Amino acid sequence: MTFDQLSLFLRIVEKGGLAAAGREMGLSPASVSERLAALERHYGATLLTRTTRALSLTDEGRVLVEGARRLLAEADELEARIRHGADKVSGLVRLTAPEDLGRRCIVPIVGAFLDRHPDVAIDLHLTDGYVDLVGQGIDFAVRQGVLADSSLKVRSLGENRRIVCAAPSYLAARGTPLHPDDLADHDCILMRFGQTVDHEWPFRIDDDVRRVLVRGRRIANDGGLVRQWCREGRGIAFKSLWDVTADIAEGTLVELLADFSAGQTALQIVYPPAAVQPRRVRLLIEAIATALSPYGGRPPPARAGAGGDQADG
Repeated sequence: MTFDQLSLFLRIVEKGGLAAAGREMGLSPASVSERLAALERHYGATLLTRTTRALSLTDEGRVLVEGARRLLAEADELEARIRHGADKVSGLVRLTAPEDLGRRCIVPIVGAFLDRHPDVAIDLHLTDGYVDLVGQGIDFAVRQGVLADSSLKVRSLGENRRIVCAAPSYLAARGTPLHPDDLADHDCILMRFGQTVDHEWPFRIDDDVRRVLVRGRRIANDGGLVRQWCREGRGIAFKSLWDVTADIAEGTLVELLADFSAGQTALQIVYPPAAVQPRRVRLLIEAIATALSPYGGRPPPARAGAGGDQADG
């Protein structure tokens, strides 16, 4: 077994196929298949189950993914320290974050980090959907809400309040809801998370948290698009305050039903449970945590010229 074999195995997992991994590494599908078979013979275990449509990791394969990432990270860190010195930071960092939060908060932090470390490269995946960090080779994710995968390690960044909001033009045309039950008479803009549509919004009513069913004609899996529709007066949205703080400050959106706020959700950095992370990954995590944590889960104050359209570009 060599580091090249482990790298190839990880590439197969990340690309979701032998042919795709081979193209990236300059190998024929037959060669990739032979090397995977050799790796499985070495360990005496099936690492991947293959069908005509997909690959999936076996339990042994998932253990190898985590161990291979740890070994390759250690080797990468060692080579960087020897080649460039203990204080030099270089290499690729792969991370993911929600659409709106990523554009507004993470992109500027990443930009400043790249300015400080010119030998580092960033692969940033902005999505409001679920990302398999291990399967896709992601170093870490910035996430909001409850974790679906309890095996991930977590660094808390504080709390994140979600608010109901709408554009003044919508309120002028349709009126302002004064109670959560009034939302039944309004067009709500809904987020889709995978196969689930977020059509039950939590509110604190009479000292209890109650989930109110809402409906609307616009559903999207992109938080940026939900915000855009809301700003255009297309309906009422349920958004992270981090995403719309500039809009609220500028008056392009208005917070609604504040007296019924159901509390806050977690804002956190999560990463696979590998024992070792390259220094570049640790430093970027620290930079993001330092930039976001001081606000205690509240979005940073809106800056002049930092609102709406510029951040969405």
